[in-house]
Amino acid sequence: MEAKPLQGKALLCLQHPSASIEAYEGAVRSGKTFTSLLDWVRFVRQGPEGQLAMCGRTERTIINNLLLPLQEMLGKNRVKINYGTGTATIVGREVHIYGANNEQARTKIQGLTLAGAYLDEAETIPESFFKMLYTRLSVPGAKLWLTSNPGGPAHWLKIDWLDKARLWIDGAGKIHRNPSSDALELHRFTFLMDDNQSLTPEYIARQKKSYTGLFYRRYILAEWVAADGAVFDSWDPERHVVKHEDLPEMRSVLALGVDYGTTNATSAVMLGLGIDGVLYAMDEWRHDSRKAIVRLTDGQLSAALKDWVAGQSRHGAVPEWVIVDPAAASFKVQLSADGMDNVINGDNNVLYGIRTLSSLLNAGKLRISDRCTGLISEMPGYSWDTKATEKGEDKPMKVADHSIDAFRYAVATTETNWRDWVDLAA
Repeated sequence: MEAKPLQGKALLCLQHPSASIEAYEGAVRSGKTFTSLLDWVRFVRQGPEGQLAMCGRTERTIINNLLLPLQEMLGKNRVKINYGTGTATIVGREVHIYGANNEQARTKIQGLTLAGAYLDEAETIPESFFKMLYTRLSVPGAKLWLTSNPGGPAHWLKIDWLDKARLWIDGAGKIHRNPSSDALELHRFTFLMDDNQSLTPEYIARQKKSYTGLFYRRYILAEWVAADGAVFDSWDPERHVVKHEDLPEMRSVLALGVDYGTTNATSAVMLGLGIDGVLYAMDEWRHDSRKAIVRLTDGQLSAALKDWVAGQSRHGAVPEWVIVDPAAASFKVQLSADGMDNVINGDNNVLYGIRTLSSLLNAGKLRISDRCTGLISEMPGYSWDTKATEKGEDKPMKVADHSIDAFRYAVATTETNWRDWVDLAA
């Protein structure tokens, strides 16, 4: 990421600073993070003395989304990531790094006095952490920067903060001022993909084609809209299901994703990366205790799954990882004890996993073998929870989702392994 002179909406936003909160929200790849980081670095260099913080879902996402791009912009001498210490050094100042992926995260910053803070992916952060962070900014001249993709219209970030902005530069570049006494000292800047002048029109067109439905409206049009209806609205069995005997040669068998159930089904889905640059659900193992005559113990489930994997292995399908529901602690121990290699926790960021699967399906980069009968049966009925939507949350209905969860773990957790081979924008 090369730092170039700003122009267009990015320059307009920096010409309208807030005294308290700078909120950059909008579409993916729209330039909002780049612009906000430049402004943040300027504050780090010139702002008041005191402690600084950069926050996000996890320390890893902060490093990937913010610190590594800053290193590209400014060089490793001016941006140093102090791995293992929870800090970074930016233009000579120490910055603390805090992950905030659950309600207990607020205790990490409780009692701090901050001169400045940067919050990445604010819509994914617990409200309690956000409120605690804002109260910590008590040094005179302290400010908060945040970035966000749109969520639902009832999301706390939109209702309680963004909608009360003193100034808003909308997606079209129009300036709105709020003279109300209830307005917050918050300036809201909405970015669209077309605002990123480093992107070619061809790239933008390909990106727009990779999204559909809810995710198109949120991540392309930058609209705060409700999750409603089918989760995978582009699902088409004619397009997405392939006969097992027609599977291409696999570049690698990335993982076996496992969703564990005691009173519900336990499902395992084998994920492969084809030489054609497409991800495949190759095969599926499933035990539904509700339909079985005898309920299996953890040991019996593990033994049955291991035997099935051994049968797959005889035909060359050896998964590099066994990726399990992170809540299934006892089952992971049992799998490891029974000799299953490389058993790890699955990435359980549900909305990100759904978004990834949706983009892959829409781009034609994800196909499912006809042996995955459980997965195929669950896809069309997988729907958003309307009660959660009313509370401003994005959650799917927890009904008939075991194979989908298993597959989501496999795909989302191995993204770094397949991302260079699967072109969603092709």
